[in-house]
Amino acid sequence: MFNLRKNTTIMAKQQEPDHSSINLVGTGTTIKGEISSKGDIRVDGKVIGQIRSEGKVVIGSTGVIEGDVFCKNADFSGNIKGKADISELLTLKASAVFMGDIITNKLSIEPGARFSGTCSMDKEAVQEKPLQKK
Repeated sequence: MFNLRKNTTIMAKQQEPDHSSINLVGTGTTIKGEISSKGDIRVDGKVIGQIRSEGKVVIGSTGVIEGDVFCKNADFSGNIKGKADISELLTLKASAVFMGDIITNKLSIEPGARFSGTCSMDKEAVQEKPLQKK
């Protein structure tokens, strides 16, 4: 039999925030406003507003976004209307319909995906540069 009251020290484990979590907006759910996460986000429902993630954003085939998406990587299969600012790789899957502006380092568009808008793959070209005087 153990006696925990005598000469026993129990140390609490320090909990560090889990940034690897996956956040889900399910089919039939509509969110109006801003979503911000350090983890990944998957949208199978509808988001009207802005999405910011330090991870990956996945828009499923039933997902609808009316707003801007800012993240590291993204896979779009649903309908997106707005701006996508993706720091690494954006993949438009075959079922994706994207209307808006894309700013990214790398872009992959599968056959069947529809894209209408502008695309910039040079971050510096997007920012206005001051005119040089001679």
